Amino acid sequence: MMSAAETRPRNELIDARLVAFLPRLRRFCHGLAGNADQGDDLLQAAFERALSRIDQWQVGTNLENWVFRLASNINIDGARARRVRGVPVDIDEAYDLSGDDEVDRLEQRSELDAVRAALARLPVELRDVMAAVVLEEKSYRETADMLDIPIGTVMSRMSRARQFIESHVHRNPDARRSA
Repeated sequence: MMSAAETRPRNELIDARLVAFLPRLRRFCHGLAGNADQGDDLLQAAFERALSRIDQWQVGTNLENWVFRLASNINIDGARARRVRGVPVDIDEAYDLSGDDEVDRLEQRSELDAVRAALARLPVELRDVMAAVVLEEKSYRETADMLDIPIGTVMSRMSRARQFIESHVHRNPDARRSA
């Protein structure tokens, strides 16, 4: 007996939609992961999973939302695994800071680092919503549909994510002095 994947021929239109969707998926994955390297890894994993499991996509439903959900689930699984294993840190990482106005560059770098750190520390469920609304510019309704959660939950998570980032960034003493 043939499986559904074997009886359903590869549809070039679906492949073309997936390829056209890559830039948006990349931006979404970068937002979920918190940095470009991990975002690209997440993008690759999500795209591979989408291609290998395309037979699980329900024709008539939103293909892009299905792939967004795959990426989100892979990210959540990775976050759970990192919680168990811990996150490796490169102690020797340094910044190349040269230029005329070093103080200004340091202040900007410090603020950017504080925002990046806040995004990286956001709980996964808040980061998913933040990435969909802010990076993908989806409405709350579209985000709710994409993540299969109630719209009130989207609103609540966005509020909590904004508060989290605001409080985290303003804990930085340099940010308080310049504000």
